[in-house]
Amino acid sequence: MTTPVTDDAGAAPPAGNPRSAVPKAPRDKREAAMPFILIAVLIDMVSIGIIVPVIPALVGSLTGSQADHAFWLGVVSFAFGIANFFGAPILGGLSDRYGRRPVLLLGFCGLAFTFFATALSTTLWMLIVVRLLGGGLQANAAVANAYVADISAPEQRAKRFGMLGAMFGIGFILGPAMGGVLGAIDLHLPFFVAGGFALVNLAYGCFVLPESLPLDRRRAFSWRSANPITSLKALANLKGVGRLVGVIACTGLAQGVLYNSWVLYATFKFGWDSSANGWSLAAIGVVSVFVQGWLLGKLLKRYPPPRLAVMGLVSSMLAYALWGAAVAGWMMYAVIFANVLGFTVSSSIQSIVSSAADDRSQGQTLGAVSSLNSLTAVMGPLITTPLLVAVSHLPQGHWAIGAPLYCGSLLQAMALFLAWSHFRRMRAAPVQAAVATPGTP
Repeated sequence: MTTPVTDDAGAAPPAGNPRSAVPKAPRDKREAAMPFILIAVLIDMVSIGIIVPVIPALVGSLTGSQADHAFWLGVVSFAFGIANFFGAPILGGLSDRYGRRPVLLLGFCGLAFTFFATALSTTLWMLIVVRLLGGGLQANAAVANAYVADISAPEQRAKRFGMLGAMFGIGFILGPAMGGVLGAIDLHLPFFVAGGFALVNLAYGCFVLPESLPLDRRRAFSWRSANPITSLKALANLKGVGRLVGVIACTGLAQGVLYNSWVLYATFKFGWDSSANGWSLAAIGVVSVFVQGWLLGKLLKRYPPPRLAVMGLVSSMLAYALWGAAVAGWMMYAVIFANVLGFTVSSSIQSIVSSAADDRSQGQTLGAVSSLNSLTAVMGPLITTPLLVAVSHLPQGHWAIGAPLYCGSLLQAMALFLAWSHFRRMRAAPVQAAVATPGTP
């Protein structure tokens, strides 16, 4: 397959126009767009990662028992997720209309506000309101993915989404480690530092980050299509997507269960503090960077994205079960480093979905994916919280404390079945079409 001639944002010339009608941009400018968005995402994820190991402790400082701690942590997580569910497709649609850069800048502003306001929150209701506002303004991951789709040919997207995932991983190496150290000094300090990083990203976006979506590829904004239910239906109706919506939902829900339970699970089962939890999350980041930043490109040369996704789902299903059954803290690390293929699933599925959408609807399509992930983030605490409350009275080291992770393993198994059946059906479709059309060569 030949690579189309692109303009300075990486966009192919409009259909029907001669190639000579689009002046060729300088090569260095065309190649610069990918490093720019990688840097923006790295700063973004460092700021988010800083607060991960201390949010549970902050909620705990405002509650009086382990059961209340688990319940209100779920409420806080629910508040962010439900706001993001409604906000992500709207912001994705706005990025298709006005460009990626202004929507990213809005997201950086939202993060800065959220972090500083969280640091100053003294009651649970203040914390919940802040997370609601922050969730509604934040769709940076979806818009960054649309940015990458803007500047990448379809065959490049899986690898480039992997590069973006590597930045997420680096952010989760540096961020949680910093958050654990800063949280040991003062529980509110990580939020002030995270807010500072968000302001740095805002300045970077204002003065350095270029726009990726040219004017001729923008589309009118529609409130109806930005409705999260409508956008999810449109996502499911894309040719080649179908049951992958269920895969995204199940894997997102499994990850939501993992992220909402990891810190309290490790605290209840192994007695880990915020620093130990921070280092374990940093280890996840190390593996993510290794896989998505280096290994994924090599795996894609050998396996197509559908096969890689299925292999990754098998790995993830086993990893969740083993995390839940771990009887010592070192086992958590062993499973993290063994679950290499599990880190390829998101990039593989995302590249398939992105390639199914046209160039004018990348923001809305990937916004719908982000909205679906937000919906699973809303549902995650609804599953995790009662499970954690139910096991909070058990003695340290009890096998049943792993209940949330066993649930995550079941969700990954459901995703595996849906993915396998979808790809099998897609492989069979061309054969059936050929049989139904006699004389087809």
